[in-house]
Amino acid sequence: MPITVSDPRLVPLAAKVEAGERLSIDDGLMLFETSDLLGVGSMANAANRRLNSDRVLFSANQHINPTNVCILRKTCAFCSFARTPKEDGAYVRTLEEVFLEAEVASDAPTREFHIVGGLHPKLRLSYYLELFRGLKERHPGVHIKALTAVEIAHLARIEKTSTRDVLVAMKDAGVVALPGGGAEVFGPAVRAEIADRKLMADDWLRIHREAHELGIYSNCTMLYGHVETMRDRIDHLAMLRELQDESGGFLTYIPLAYHPDNNELGKELGRVGTATTGMDDLKNIAVGRLFLDNIPHVKTHWPMVTPFLSQIALEFGCDDVEGTVVYERVYHEAGAETPMSMSYGALVRFIKAAGKIPVERNTLYETMRTFDTDDSIPVELNAASGGAQSPPDLVQLVGTGRA
Repeated sequence: MPITVSDPRLVPLAAKVEAGERLSIDDGLMLFETSDLLGVGSMANAANRRLNSDRVLFSANQHINPTNVCILRKTCAFCSFARTPKEDGAYVRTLEEVFLEAEVASDAPTREFHIVGGLHPKLRLSYYLELFRGLKERHPGVHIKALTAVEIAHLARIEKTSTRDVLVAMKDAGVVALPGGGAEVFGPAVRAEIADRKLMADDWLRIHREAHELGIYSNCTMLYGHVETMRDRIDHLAMLRELQDESGGFLTYIPLAYHPDNNELGKELGRVGTATTGMDDLKNIAVGRLFLDNIPHVKTHWPMVTPFLSQIALEFGCDDVEGTVVYERVYHEAGAETPMSMSYGALVRFIKAAGKIPVERNTLYETMRTFDTDDSIPVELNAASGGAQSPPDLVQLVGTGRA
């Protein structure tokens, strides 16, 4: 499909996209600043089709949040999930409680446990390692994607060890990938305002670099729609792109929409009851696809921006959809009014209704099942595909400098 733009300033950018050339920082700023949303979407759609054709990936996953107790409760102004230890609603799951919650996977096509939570002052690394091992023992076919860079740094401080050692222990216990949370926006002025004591940008990037060096893949994110400028956004994306050039370890980029309800930042900004606009949500998907030319996938997080907008995002450069989730707590604490889960069948129908080919993947983006657009019966990959499509071995890439 030809690229069409109405803003003449986008014409040279469209030529770059058609030629497969990398966009500059100034190009990225132009994409964020233009009001030609359809033009930006047209470019992003072309870039995505070149990479992923009409395939749209989804996962059968289950979110697990072991605790919402967090030492940063008073300083992360944008967070609605965290609690102090004695605050109403504070909780800590025992291992057996988590295992009981995870039993949903026994009767569902679950392929991933997505595990994140608060920075509890007393939960030790041993708790998490027992949790991972227990889940793997009970559900050996389910991948574990667990703990943000912020949580890993917190555990390293508690254990008086290095973040690399924490990552090694996590990998040995069964973790195959890290979620991308905690990045927020890397700009120091923004972090000082919304998350004063949170992990700094250089440390977030370092921990993901260490994970990639160890063969642990990860996702990457940006929280948008609060106090950041357009320059803050593109600088953030540039840092992600630079690390991906170096390590090749990011699987997908996920722009995360800020929700202003039930947190201090929303009150300070006078934004309670208002969320990001549909235009900004789609713009962040599209710019992510265009600027992050070395990250294979861009995900829309339907619990944050609604399934309806996520469906439209599939024409704005997006090829990856948040999965079944089962029970989403973090964003619903911040006022999200979307469902807390979506069934496997609903996800397939959701993607097919957009005229796309639904493809179930696992945590490592290996293809597990493909659905024909006019047939609801799953079509297994044929023998010519060589089975599951795996990413290249990350340790080998880092070791040879080709990542």
